[in-house]
Amino acid sequence: MTKQLVFIHGRSQQHKDSVALKADWINAFKKGLEKSHLTLPISESDIKFPYYGQTLFDLVDGDDENAADVVVRGTAKDAAQKAFFQEVFEELRERENIDEEKLRAVAGADVVQRGPLEWEWLQGILKAVDTYVPGASGASIALATSDVYQYMKNDAIHNIINKGVRKAIAPGKQTVVVSHSLGTVVAYNLLNKDAQAGEWEIPLFVTLGSPLGVKAIRKAVRPIAHPACADKWFNAMDERDIVALYPLDEDRFDVDPSIENKTDVNNSTSNRHGISGYLEDADVAARIHAAIVS
Repeated sequence: MTKQLVFIHGRSQQHKDSVALKADWINAFKKGLEKSHLTLPISESDIKFPYYGQTLFDLVDGDDENAADVVVRGTAKDAAQKAFFQEVFEELRERENIDEEKLRAVAGADVVQRGPLEWEWLQGILKAVDTYVPGASGASIALATSDVYQYMKNDAIHNIINKGVRKAIAPGKQTVVVSHSLGTVVAYNLLNKDAQAGEWEIPLFVTLGSPLGVKAIRKAVRPIAHPACADKWFNAMDERDIVALYPLDEDRFDVDPSIENKTDVNNSTSNRHGISGYLEDADVAARIHAAIVS
């Protein structure tokens, strides 16, 4: 039986040619395979790349600067959105050991005195990320958090993205699903809650640079479960990837059967989060290859 491979991308893919973007993913995958003396095990026509990057960009005001302003200028539209940002950023602050002294240095003593319920505190965390976390960008964290929130809470965005990705997974055809960043949230949501009424057959679900272990995101995608349509789940991350933050282990994503985690990826991209740095990893590529040829 011919299998299918579906790549599900993350954010910041607007203004890009979907064909060229798919080619970039395939080329990175090939580089990873070459490290184990393997070749592409599937026809490129059997690799699907549902592209929603421009749609997401257009539906979130069509302007990255405006999206970032939700955090940078404290203009969240509702209390729930602000609470979501607060929870994500506080977890980020603890994970990166950004203490009050570091916050005071970048944001000022008055901000620290007023405390974490103020927007300036959250803005200070982003400034501290820029200052103290090599290769990380506070604006990128703000945008990634905003996109996850919009996908989970905005029905128009949620439904349009889901519709496009759903079409790429053929019912009754074994499909290896490889997702990255925001795409892992999209893929998990679909595989766990949709799965085409039991018609999807996923021998391997792969999540790369996934933020699913972050508490606020974990709560947003409940119920937590191993998607019934997926035989195995493989998660890989670079521990320096500030979007992923945590492995999907029993402490952060306790499911049965458990998720196999690889936390020693040496992602060579500047922010340690780029998809090429994950697909070029020999173990990641070999695991995808094995699921396709088995």
